[in-house]
Amino acid sequence: MYNKKMEPVDVSVIGTAPVNGNLLEIGNVGTRKVEDDAAEVEGFRHSVDEMITKVDELEQKVNEVEQFYLTTSKKQPNSSKGSSVVKDKDKEKQIAGIKKPQQDASWREAAGVKRMQELMRQFSTILRQAIAKPCICPNHCLNLKITQHKWAWPFMQPVDVKGLGLDDYYEVIDKPMDLSTIKNQMEAKDGAGYKNVREICADVRLVFKNAMTYNDERSDVHVMAKTLLAKFEEKWLQLLPKVVEEETRRKEEEAETQLDLQRAQEAANARMARDISNEIPFGCSQPESVPGNKNDIWFC
Repeated sequence: MYNKKMEPVDVSVIGTAPVNGNLLEIGNVGTRKVEDDAAEVEGFRHSVDEMITKVDELEQKVNEVEQFYLTTSKKQPNSSKGSSVVKDKDKEKQIAGIKKPQQDASWREAAGVKRMQELMRQFSTILRQAIAKPCICPNHCLNLKITQHKWAWPFMQPVDVKGLGLDDYYEVIDKPMDLSTIKNQMEAKDGAGYKNVREICADVRLVFKNAMTYNDERSDVHVMAKTLLAKFEEKWLQLLPKVVEEETRRKEEEAETQLDLQRAQEAANARMARDISNEIPFGCSQPESVPGNKNDIWFC
C-alpha cells in the first residue's frame, strides 16, 4: 500500500496567503502585468510618434536652408514655397529680416521713377525745340506747341491711309507712328504710357523714318522728315549723357537691392539653421532605422 506514487506538489503555492480568501485571485496578478506592459508600449509608441514629427519638422527646415543655398549658387531666385509644417515664428523671422531691404528697394524705385519723369519732361522740351520753326527769342521757342511748326503737320496725326488712297501703306510700314500718339502716351496716367526716355526717342525716330521710307527722296514729306530728324538727333545728344547717367545709376541700385535682399535671406536662413541646431538635443546619435517604421528617428 505504500508503493503508490505521489503527485508532485507546486511548492510556489505553499506559504502563499489567499487573496481576499480566494486562491483564484492569484491569476489577476498576471493580467495586471500584461495591462501595465501594454500601457508602457503605448506610451513608447506615442513618444516615438512625437520624435518622428519633430524630426520631420527639422528636416523640412534643413531642406529650406539647403534649397536657398543651392538656388543662390545657381544665381537663381529662391522659389521654394516651404511647407505648412514650418512654424509661423520661423516665417515671421524671415519676413522681418527682408522687410527693410524691401522698403529700401521701394524707396529707390520711387526716387528713380521721379528722376525718369524729369528726364521725360526735358525730352519733351528738346522735342519741341527740334521741330519748332526758327525764332530769335529762345524763351518763346521753348513754349512753342508742336502744331506751330510749318513742317510738322504731316507728322502730327496718324496717316489717313484710306483718305489718301495709300493702299500699300501697311505693306511698306510695319508700325505706324505720329507725334500726337507720342504726346498722348507721354501724358498717360494709367500706367500705359512710356516707361523711360529711350522708348519715346525710338517712337520719334520711327515717325520720321516711316515718312522717309514710304515717300520718295525728292518728295517734300521725305525732305521735311529728314530735316526734322536731323534736328531732333542734335537735341537728343544734349540729353543723352543724363539718360546714360540715370540708366547706370538704376542698374547699380537694382544690383545693390538684389544683394541686400540676398544678404537678408542668408541671415534669415542662418538664424533658422542656428534654431535647428538648438532644437536637436545634445548628444543625439545619427538616425537609425526602427524595424517596421519607414521613418528614421534620433536616439539620444
